[in-house]
Amino acid sequence: MTVILTTSPGFGKYGRAPQKLQELGWELIRCVDTSKPDGGVSDHIARADYMIVGLVPVTTEMLEKATGLKAVLKHGVGVDNIDIPACTARGLPVANTPGANADAVAELAIGMMLCLARNIPAGHASVIAGGWDRKVGTQIGGKVLGIVGLGNIGRSLVRMARGLGMQVIATDPYADKAFAGANQIELVKLDELLSRADYVSLHVFGGAGNASLINAEKLALMKPTACLLNLARGEVVDVDALSTALHESRLGGAAIDAYVSEPPDISHPIFSHPRVVFMPHSGADTLEAVENVGLMNIADIEELMAGGRPRRVLNPEVFGA
Repeated sequence: MTVILTTSPGFGKYGRAPQKLQELGWELIRCVDTSKPDGGVSDHIARADYMIVGLVPVTTEMLEKATGLKAVLKHGVGVDNIDIPACTARGLPVANTPGANADAVAELAIGMMLCLARNIPAGHASVIAGGWDRKVGTQIGGKVLGIVGLGNIGRSLVRMARGLGMQVIATDPYADKAFAGANQIELVKLDELLSRADYVSLHVFGGAGNASLINAEKLALMKPTACLLNLARGEVVDVDALSTALHESRLGGAAIDAYVSEPPDISHPIFSHPRVVFMPHSGADTLEAVENVGLMNIADIEELMAGGRPRRVLNPEVFGA
């Protein structure tokens, strides 16, 4: 029997995915024990044929125990928590699911902007506490949205924001210029984007290359009324610098869906600021997106088992010439 090990709580749970797994007859082992650093992977990895990765890192040490593993698949897009060179050294294909959850993440970005613009969390808290604290907000129509990273999520966000009447500027060294032109997006450098945008939404990969991409120096470029949204990875933003900017009223607000450590340490001063909206890394958590991602993972495993080469493989060199 084929054994699938997953560290993603949502894999195989929604839509057509559970029925598909039942039809295939695969054994599914869920390693989602939050009391253990690896979710419980070390207890079962030796039996796994395929691993479907959530947020638990895939390390060299973990792979050394994975004696029967044939491939590593990400239940999502970002693969910064997978040691791809280590997988390649062991001949293990690594695949992700680009585009499958783009609309879900983009919709959450819109929701976070609306929360900040209309003070929704504070209004909700006031009413259920028996109060009636009506705060005057702002409209997002006509505001400038700066998108950092014009990949699948960024492009989806463009379409939604334009529908709400926002002006969109973007930065991405590999931007699709045809898409930008067709959607009236002005492509600018990061510093200019930060200085002009009313909302800055981050949609870049994590990893060393983007660590502290938004630091104290970059935050100082932003308008004091502007809001920063991080739906990328925790390390992309220097959270100490962000907290300082917020508490010194040099920034209008922030929304965070990704953290360096998850769950985060809520003793950090940023968690006491009233103009920050927090989510538990759930940008991709919609029934539709989780179903799409899971079905893509299953399809890639089926193709690998049939001797094929999935087009979403990130290290094709493992297949040789």
